[in-house]
Amino acid sequence: MSGIARRLYRGEIDVDFVGRKKLWYGLSAVLLAISIAGLVFQGLNLGVEFKGGSVFSFKAPTTSIQEVRSTFGDAGAHQVIVQTTNNGWWVTTESLPAEEVTSVQKTVAQKFGLPQNQVNLQVIGASWGGQVADKAVTGLIVFMLAIILYLTLAFEWKMALAAVVALLHDLVITAGVYAWSGFEVTPATLLGFLTILGYSLYDAVVVFDMIKEVTAKLGTTSKVTYTQAANNALNHTLIRSLNTTLVAILPVAAILFIGTTLFGAGTLKDLSLALFVGMLVGTYSSLCVATPLLVTLKERESRYQALARRLASQGTKGTAKSVRQPVTAGAANGSPSDGEKRKKK
Repeated sequence: MSGIARRLYRGEIDVDFVGRKKLWYGLSAVLLAISIAGLVFQGLNLGVEFKGGSVFSFKAPTTSIQEVRSTFGDAGAHQVIVQTTNNGWWVTTESLPAEEVTSVQKTVAQKFGLPQNQVNLQVIGASWGGQVADKAVTGLIVFMLAIILYLTLAFEWKMALAAVVALLHDLVITAGVYAWSGFEVTPATLLGFLTILGYSLYDAVVVFDMIKEVTAKLGTTSKVTYTQAANNALNHTLIRSLNTTLVAILPVAAILFIGTTLFGAGTLKDLSLALFVGMLVGTYSSLCVATPLLVTLKERESRYQALARRLASQGTKGTAKSVRQPVTAGAANGSPSDGEKRKKK
């Protein structure tokens, strides 16, 4: 494995991402099906901010989670979620009538030997969560429209379409992970969702910019097809994508796996899971979903179809491994690079 890693970071491995598009499409289809099934049958575990409820907070350092949960259950609460924080216990229940709230406060205070006024209460209505969700959806729609407009102007509409499909792909899979894992969806989770959109878009734009440069001068005399040139560009951005993901995901993984277990970072946990899953899926989608989809759309253009037929008639295989070209527009068009000219001299 160490030898493969060294060759990868030296740029000596040429992966045929585009040539394996059926594999990537099949894998994505399976992941999407599992995610959608989770959303349909499991559903999202919405936090109290979205569905409303009663939140009790108090300090009882010598008790356990099981004891806290059973105390609230005996007091008449049913949907009990217990969390530990630096300031003590944070217990969320369903919306309770005023008389039941008082009864729960008294029971908890008596059980743990506290004055009743030290069992703090916060009542949250579902309407506030609905407003947050509506604003998040509005922000998502505006974000998508801005992406489509920017990519269409900076590149072309086919790249915009491929990028948006990859973004939706990332969102659905990340939401599916939340559904199957049972992690609570809070406003912090929505912030994480919006953040991974920007991360996934950045990765896709880096790849598309290189593809645009390499394929800009592909013509009838070129020695590579659009598929070959795009795959060559993708391989030259592979190390950047992997390095960016690795650097970004390490602190997120630390928050998710270390901070939440050792320090009880509740809100950060809701945010970090979305970031962790989104970064991994975003890197995968930019390499294995967005680029193959873009190539599929571009290869339907008549000029690239003619180029592919000419090269096929000459016996040139349509794989990225058949021609290893430098990533320059001139090289993509079949003209020798500066290094080749020096060798000839």
